[in-house]
Amino acid sequence: MITIKEAVSKKDLKDFVKFPFKIYKDSKYWVPPIIKQELETFDKDKNPIFNDAEARFFLAYKGNEIVGRVAAIVNWLEINKQQIKKMRFGWFDFIDDLEVSKALLETVENIGKEHQLDYAEGPVGFSNLDKVGVLTEGFDSLASMITWYNHPYYVDHYKALGYEIEKEYSESRFPFSNVDPESFRKAQALIKRRYKLKALSFTKTEEVMPWADKMFDLFNESYSSLSSFVEITDIQKEYFKKKFISFVNPEYIKFVVDENEKLIGFAIVMPKFAEALRKANGKLFPFGFTHILKAKKNSKDVIFYLIGIHPEYQNKGVHAVIFNEYYDIFKSKGIQNCYRTPELEDNVAIHKIWKHFGPEVYKRRKTFRKNLN
Repeated sequence: MITIKEAVSKKDLKDFVKFPFKIYKDSKYWVPPIIKQELETFDKDKNPIFNDAEARFFLAYKGNEIVGRVAAIVNWLEINKQQIKKMRFGWFDFIDDLEVSKALLETVENIGKEHQLDYAEGPVGFSNLDKVGVLTEGFDSLASMITWYNHPYYVDHYKALGYEIEKEYSESRFPFSNVDPESFRKAQALIKRRYKLKALSFTKTEEVMPWADKMFDLFNESYSSLSSFVEITDIQKEYFKKKFISFVNPEYIKFVVDENEKLIGFAIVMPKFAEALRKANGKLFPFGFTHILKAKKNSKDVIFYLIGIHPEYQNKGVHAVIFNEYYDIFKSKGIQNCYRTPELEDNVAIHKIWKHFGPEVYKRRKTFRKNLN
């Protein structure tokens, strides 16, 4: 018999965060999160997303043993402003037992029905800056700090429980040796002259901070047309600045501005922290922080985390300016491989940007949906 219990106490929430450590303990490809950071994500007093969303966290028990977990999320910005009546769910992990996954998803579905929502979709987080999608291809590749990993049987459970594919994502990679600087050197110089643009580079994190709010505003503008988009509010900006920017080498943040110093393009690249996080095994201290700092300084692999171009400048080659800025810094650091975060398959514009580098799709992931009415 499966029992579902809501995780409310600090101990319950810690059990919720640590459950994947149990079912992936023998996996060579799962990357553990930092436990403290995960707990802060779920803390209503620390994560400002809870000003516009609510979440409940559930554990599945078989006897006294935890055998699954799920977060049930209602994003009121999405429901009230965008009129998308979606019940979100994420952080969904379970043993290979259909009774377990069924009990957890029925709990999510019932909450959605109580709120008179139209459908449930997952796995997703609170917003576009959270992890997304269940892995459907690429199980033999190491995960990253910004993606979920899962066992292959997860997909079978979604299908068996009446869920259908909602969105499809791909992850690509290419060796830095694929990059021919001549493909963008001349173009970027012409684009800067034509539109009176200039690139901004940084050597210190504090130099980035005065631009961070403008970057999130541009993120909202440039991503608003995507089907999964939920805007980042002003109070969330402060939270994400602290959460993300400290992880990024300042020289890996690039901005493009016009003649009036208006931000019209940005990109954020992160070192690949996967191996460091595996060594840390969920803890920053006593040695986890050292592994992460070492990776931040010495990693030869990078992840293109975000690229945003103002709608008025899209399809005008501004990405060539950004790539030109990255080329020299990557070459000086001996970067070997470049990775992309999950990209929606229907995001045609972003796929056009990368095609010049001969990317290889090495992972695919999907979200699944089920109608509630």
